[in-house]
Amino acid sequence: MKTILGIEGLFKDFSGLEVLFDLNLEIYEGERHAIIGPNGSGKTTLFNIITGLYRPSRGKIFLFDKNITGWSSHRIARSGLSRSFQIINNFPKMTVYWNVRSAVVSRFNRRFNWTTILDWDKEIERECDRVIDLLSLSDVRDVPASELSYGKQRHLELALTIAREPILIMLDEPTAGLNSEETRNAVQLIRQLTEGKTLFMVEHDMDVVFNLADRITVLNYGRILATGAPDVIRMNEQVKKAYLGRK
Repeated sequence: MKTILGIEGLFKDFSGLEVLFDLNLEIYEGERHAIIGPNGSGKTTLFNIITGLYRPSRGKIFLFDKNITGWSSHRIARSGLSRSFQIINNFPKMTVYWNVRSAVVSRFNRRFNWTTILDWDKEIERECDRVIDLLSLSDVRDVPASELSYGKQRHLELALTIAREPILIMLDEPTAGLNSEETRNAVQLIRQLTEGKTLFMVEHDMDVVFNLADRITVLNYGRILATGAPDVIRMNEQVKKAYLGRK
């Protein structure tokens, strides 16, 4: 299997407070991979390091066989990685359409040219409409993001993540704050959006994890406790003791 994301010997400390210890992990092309663990186990810190928000204390990160350790967030994003955040991160005063358009324009990454600007604008318009329809946001196309319901804001967050057509999609607790019906809809939507793509997600809802993930990695106190298929993780006694057994 082809490795999309590789993590080798990763450590992270904050002014002497050690958070991640010697992590080694591979995310394979086309798989949906979930990372779970107790609060404070280092899940979001790991995401922030991979996406360039934090620098690792030691270790290397590879994206599509390129060593991206220490790269800036925007450089990593332009290399084919896109992520959502646990806390909703959009442009609250802009409409749904202009939020999506900002992500689409970023993906096209074209220079200004008078001879092609009209065709380019039509192409962007078509792509914005496609993404908005795909995320069932057509009815709120011209509504400012701040006025959307929480569930619709989560849909918009997904729209911004997939609008750039990334090769690797990273979702940080995509169902956080959703009710049961919204969560079921989100799972169905994520499954549809990630078909044929590679997904790496942090998620606290075990029903979501075991419904979506092909493989699961368990973090505990900054170390990888186990990695494997859902059935293997579910039956792992160490995992039950550290995390699953608490429920």
